[in-house]
Amino acid sequence: MSSKAKKWLLTGAAVALVGYLAYRSSGSLGLSGFSGAKLWLAIKGTNLSWLVAAILVIYGCYAVRSLRWEVFQKNLGHAKFWEIYPATLAGFSAVFLLGRAGEPIRPVLLAKRAKLPLADIFGIWVLERLFDIASMAVIAAVALLIFNGTQHSSDAAVTIAKAARTAGSALAIGVACATAFLIYLRVHGTALLEARLQGWLASAGWRGKVAKIILGFIAGIQTVKSAGDLVLAVLYSAVHWGMVLVVYYFVAQSFGGRLAELSLGDNMLVLAFTLVGSAVQLPAVGGGSQALAIFAYTKVFGVESEAAVAGAIVLWLVTFAGCAIAGIPLLIREGVTLGNLRELAEHEKEELDDIAAHGSAVTSGKGEKPE
Repeated sequence: MSSKAKKWLLTGAAVALVGYLAYRSSGSLGLSGFSGAKLWLAIKGTNLSWLVAAILVIYGCYAVRSLRWEVFQKNLGHAKFWEIYPATLAGFSAVFLLGRAGEPIRPVLLAKRAKLPLADIFGIWVLERLFDIASMAVIAAVALLIFNGTQHSSDAAVTIAKAARTAGSALAIGVACATAFLIYLRVHGTALLEARLQGWLASAGWRGKVAKIILGFIAGIQTVKSAGDLVLAVLYSAVHWGMVLVVYYFVAQSFGGRLAELSLGDNMLVLAFTLVGSAVQLPAVGGGSQALAIFAYTKVFGVESEAAVAGAIVLWLVTFAGCAIAGIPLLIREGVTLGNLRELAEHEKEELDDIAAHGSAVTSGKGEKPE
């Protein structure tokens, strides 16, 4: 296929994807009077300078995420930023191409570059998830605590404002308790808890599954060796999610109008909605993050439906698909095609499941070096 034909094929695929997302989102969320012409005008009228800035910041987010990974990995062996960063971009591009099935690709690429056992890298992957989940809870708590429904006239805004203080406080207390518990486990309780869970591991029911999840968490926690590493990881997490918030603000600014009037605090609430949506697949929509971004824009902040759908689509393209600009060429450089990417993802998913089934990723017995 010629380069010109590939260009037109990619352009057509992108247009079809945007159209599909707009159609599914508008229909499922009950956006009455939705106009495709207005949607196109909203997208066409975006300020490219804001969008370019947003893309640059999102690549900075992946860099900060790679720096945090370097902190975790250095306690296991070889760890260099300029090896972790390309593998991170390539790994997230695999998720973009394959969805959830592509998630094991990043640990595989990182293990390959560092010449470390996949089991060890899986422990870091678990720890990374812990930090991201905690960060999401903090974002939601802060967004709810600072949200002022009186500045917005919609019924949803007023309803959220009434519950925000209670929900935000509860989340903040929950995060503090979870953090204290994890610190206790790291300092005192991991060996004791592992011993107590051995009986549960032998169970074939729900107790066995819970024990495996808990021990997987413990394996991740054990990669943090000092208070300095913990503080640095928390700092990188804060910087990373702060930069993501800036991306949301930049995207909103690129559209002008009502979207550009949203403050950083307002965009933090939108971010909280999309983080919840990214963890679920909504029926009739599929992409929960886009659906909840549209809900937040339209129902909470009173944004016109077409601008809301356009904003949600561009947010998704920048924050999720943006890494593919550099990530897909990096995958190709690794010698990975879409076909063997699927095979590799399935194979490594089975291996990661097997590692998790043994409770402790670091001591699971899978110590082979990757090829």
